[in-house]
Amino acid sequence: MDNDAPEATEEWFAKARPAKDVLADLMGADVAKEMLKPKRGRPPASRPKEHVNIRLDADILDAFKDRGAGWQTRINTALRDWLKTHPNTRKP
Repeated sequence: MDNDAPEATEEWFAKARPAKDVLADLMGADVAKEMLKPKRGRPPASRPKEHVNIRLDADILDAFKDRGAGWQTRINTALRDWLKTHPNTRKP
């Protein structure tokens, strides 16, 4: 028998309690509240993308959208590639 990871028996399950009922006593109310808070979506980025409105010619937008999902990422990548080939266009 492994003392670090004992077998989960019917008796063990009968004694089990939900985390919300025991965490506050084990870790403190504030820590328990934070641990039990639902975490959704992606983790926060250090430099999050910014929402902008931009007007593009219809044929340009269609060309990116025709390749399916991810068209905004492809436009972002195309603009990043353009900046690499035009280094003098950035602010000092």
